[in-house]
Amino acid sequence: MIAELGHFALVLALVIALLQATLPLYGVYANIPALQRFARSSALMQAFCLLLSFAGLIVAFLQNDFTLDYVSRQSNTLLPYYYKISAVWGGHEGSLLLWVLVLSLWGAAVSLFSHSLPREMVARVLAIIGMVGVALMSFILMTSNPFNRILPDFPLDGADLNPLLQDIGLIVHPPILYMGYVGFTVPFAFAMAALLGGRLDSAWARWSRPWAVAAWCFLTVGIALGSWWAYYELGWGGWWFWDPVENASFMPWLAGTALIHSLAVSEKRGVFKAWTVMLAIIAFALSLLGTFLVRSGVLTSVHAFASDPARGMFVLGILTVVIGGSLFLFALRASHLNSESRYALVSRESFLLVNNLLLVTATTVVLLGTLYPLIADALNLGKVSVGAPYFNALFVPLTLVLLVFMGLGSLSNWKRHDIQSFIPLWKVFAVAVFLGVALPLFLFGTAPMRVMMSASLCAWVLLSIVRDVWLKARTAKQGILAGLGRLSRSYYGMQLAHIGILVTILGVTFTSNYSIERDVRMGVGDSVNVGPYHFEWQGIRDIQGANYRATQAEVKVSKDGELVSLLHPEKRLYVVQNRSMTEAAIDSGLFRDVYVAMGEPLDNNEWAVRVYYKPFVRWLWLGALMMAAGGVLAMSDRRYRIAARQATPVVSQGATAK
Repeated sequence: MIAELGHFALVLALVIALLQATLPLYGVYANIPALQRFARSSALMQAFCLLLSFAGLIVAFLQNDFTLDYVSRQSNTLLPYYYKISAVWGGHEGSLLLWVLVLSLWGAAVSLFSHSLPREMVARVLAIIGMVGVALMSFILMTSNPFNRILPDFPLDGADLNPLLQDIGLIVHPPILYMGYVGFTVPFAFAMAALLGGRLDSAWARWSRPWAVAAWCFLTVGIALGSWWAYYELGWGGWWFWDPVENASFMPWLAGTALIHSLAVSEKRGVFKAWTVMLAIIAFALSLLGTFLVRSGVLTSVHAFASDPARGMFVLGILTVVIGGSLFLFALRASHLNSESRYALVSRESFLLVNNLLLVTATTVVLLGTLYPLIADALNLGKVSVGAPYFNALFVPLTLVLLVFMGLGSLSNWKRHDIQSFIPLWKVFAVAVFLGVALPLFLFGTAPMRVMMSASLCAWVLLSIVRDVWLKARTAKQGILAGLGRLSRSYYGMQLAHIGILVTILGVTFTSNYSIERDVRMGVGDSVNVGPYHFEWQGIRDIQGANYRATQAEVKVSKDGELVSLLHPEKRLYVVQNRSMTEAAIDSGLFRDVYVAMGEPLDNNEWAVRVYYKPFVRWLWLGALMMAAGGVLAMSDRRYRIAARQATPVVSQGATAK
């Protein structure tokens, strides 16, 4: 009965979404305020219905309702309750239901937190979000319904959740990732609403910017959680593999990074309006493309959900209609997207534009590397593999060039900058080069050229940020401290996010170049030195888990004769699927991880063991958290709460208010 109620709530949500997608637009066209206001109430009703539907599926998992085909494939009676809840989004059907639930929550948030915006604008935005909801809910009900029964022949026990997904990382990673992934629907909807209504001034950029930043923050944390999960769960010691499904979330992040910078320029200077609208379309398109890649069956990945080409064609059809329609509307309105001001070749606007172009180029590099094997296979050109060498050869240089212009952007003025004022910056650059050479030499004793270049450019950007903060603060008559207090939260958030990028890049650089890996054969009393650490195998024992049996080892880690940690890696056998998994043991710290993973058992009671020393690997995720914290700090700026009240309607020439 609970499942039927969940199914009914999903169908009702589709009906409400269909009304939300049509009636408010008609209300704007016919100037009927009641229909325009219906957009808010329908968004809230749709979210409520989808919450009920999702709750119904959770209850079905907790009650072991194996008459539902989806539950029987994703759960088992032995599965702990917390993994039963995460199993709701552990497969294709449930993950799509989570997708539309998150979309409805974004729509509800727009409804609740946009009362100061013009009623017509909100009606258009929520109608567009409703259209996306109609498409995805139709997809679920027609091809991927999680409430389908398999009566009367249903299993008494389930097939169990993939052991890879039985982890805390996969409890929190997908919902947060989806909040970012799906969140780019909101700036897309604002952009489309602006095109429909002709409200193409800086106000719409100001309204949509906090939503874009919020989506970017969630996506940043979601990607970081996925990287962290892969690092400790897969037992390979890696944190990024350029997996196609990893790329599917990374591409919207790159485009979203360009979007939030372009929105800032459109808001402050009234320029880049066409470019900003295009970036909003691109970010949303890449989110839908990621949905297609993960659920079409064209990819083989531990992250992929579905292997049904018919489902993939449905999503591809949605992608074609939504993106084709938005690009058509953009083409119709592009002639009205005129800049409100001008800027010189040497200015902050120009440097931000270059950074945007570099980000879009990097996105294109990742897109081509991800899609080329699929295109080659479709054209019968043979099986082609595009791996890390391709991505590193193209993406890394783009990142280094991006750092150069990040520093220049921090030090330049809006509208026009005197190029002569860049000449004294050679001192800043010289200090940055010195730090870039000295830091790796001090920490590791060696400094390859690629490490020195990356560290020097990170130091260059950091010193540029510090100089910019000092120059802005020293203008206060009350002193530096008073000047620091006058700087806005948005400014501090921006700089914190930039520093987070530097921390991540340094983490990538140091752990990629100075990590040490050893594959060894170990029995009781055997030891190995890896980096400055000594690893000694103490022995093994058998343990029993809720739905698995495991062999657990004890490894003593010491440094200079002093105990550092006792690590307990495991080799697990999940009894339902008869599938073995490696559970790595990690002693983590701010400046290094030591990592042990068990391989296969050998003769003479010995085991194949993989041991790692990974310096600065935690900086990867620390930097991501700093980026997200910077975004949250920027969103808390008071001016975003009052921006809508201060905005006055502006209608572009050649466009109507409707």
